[in-house]
Amino acid sequence: MPIQANGVPRKLADPFDFGGGHMDPDRAVDPGLVYDLDAREYNKFLNCTQGLSDGCKSYNLNLNLPSITVPDLKGHVILRRTVTNVGPTEATYHLVVEAPAGIDVSVEPSVISFTQGNSRSATFMVTFTTRQRVQGGYTFGSLTWSDGSTRSVRIPVAVRTVIQDFVADTS
Repeated sequence: MPIQANGVPRKLADPFDFGGGHMDPDRAVDPGLVYDLDAREYNKFLNCTQGLSDGCKSYNLNLNLPSITVPDLKGHVILRRTVTNVGPTEATYHLVVEAPAGIDVSVEPSVISFTQGNSRSATFMVTFTTRQRVQGGYTFGSLTWSDGSTRSVRIPVAVRTVIQDFVADTS
């Protein structure tokens, strides 16, 4: 049977309901890549959520979290994330994209290489483009950076397409 979410009305569970899975402690101590944030970024995010700052829409999408949520995709949006290499000095990571249903996802670059003496951080740009003009619920996917051997870093993606801002989503 499909997993049901708790609540009223009952619905099929989605990634917002059932979380990210189990943690493997051995792999967690050597992740390879991390998405770093410092206290200043969290403070700005807090000010944005409380309406105390201007220019927050772009900032909220680009907050360097290890997940991506686009709550109101009308056509296309470009956002960025930065990863920091905490693994071996020499490493190359290839990207695997699992696009949310009805959404085209492109990432530049799709290969990140780290070499000794160069920066330990790399920024990538993610473009989401809707293939359909619908007022919809969230669809889900992921971005996974893999070094081809032991390190694989996956972040979840949630995208909701909208036509008009004032239409309530009841799903």
